[in-house]
Amino acid sequence: MAGSADLFAALIELADDQLILGHRLSEWSGRAPILEEDLALSNLALDLIGGSRNIYTYAGLVEGKGRDEDDLAYMRLEREYLNCLLVERGNDDFAQTMLRQLYFAALMQPYWQAALASNDETIRGIAGKAVKEMAYHVRHSAEWVIRLGDGTAQSAEKMQAAVVEMHPFTEELFTMSEAARACAKAGSLPDRESLRAEWSRTIASVFEQALLTVPEVRFPQSGGRQGRHGEEMGHILAELQYVQRTHPGLTW
Repeated sequence: MAGSADLFAALIELADDQLILGHRLSEWSGRAPILEEDLALSNLALDLIGGSRNIYTYAGLVEGKGRDEDDLAYMRLEREYLNCLLVERGNDDFAQTMLRQLYFAALMQPYWQAALASNDETIRGIAGKAVKEMAYHVRHSAEWVIRLGDGTAQSAEKMQAAVVEMHPFTEELFTMSEAARACAKAGSLPDRESLRAEWSRTIASVFEQALLTVPEVRFPQSGGRQGRHGEEMGHILAELQYVQRTHPGLTW
């Protein structure tokens, strides 16, 4: 087993990814292009936020300092969040939202599949639920990327623009911190880099059907895993943390 400090940090990376992306998806509530998609995006958000709760709860137990899921989600500073930059990207348009979801889910579906073989019983339990949810996320987002990419001239243009905007942030999906490497070596969590080929095959298949071209990325964007975020992260946390920081320990 990996050391508790390494496992805690690696779990925080996972939970932060899901919390921040879930919050981003929740921002579409009441704003989606059609009613059915309004409900679908809300459900995707609930999957991610629910998963983050499970991971934060376990991280708190591993840390052993009495912090629960709410403390870890709401009571940390911006530089303490270890999510990748991709998940905090804004909802500038629907094409970007769907592509962001495809990029993320195309990795996390095989990630949680691999985590079913973890030597950590709690992680296996979390993975059992998450892998089913991520499989649906891949299907749903892929359908939209194909529909928009192989749609009207306007939708195709917006989808290709989304690829140009979002693709530079995908490399960080595979970034392995020292904590994540220790957990992979110990067999408690999967090695993200080992899943790159499967992710690439999924993206290539969807892009072929969507008539999209992968741009050359000269300068991949990173820093989130080290707590270095874009200015949008502060706005996310101001909204996400407001109630808990205004009324600490508030319960229903």
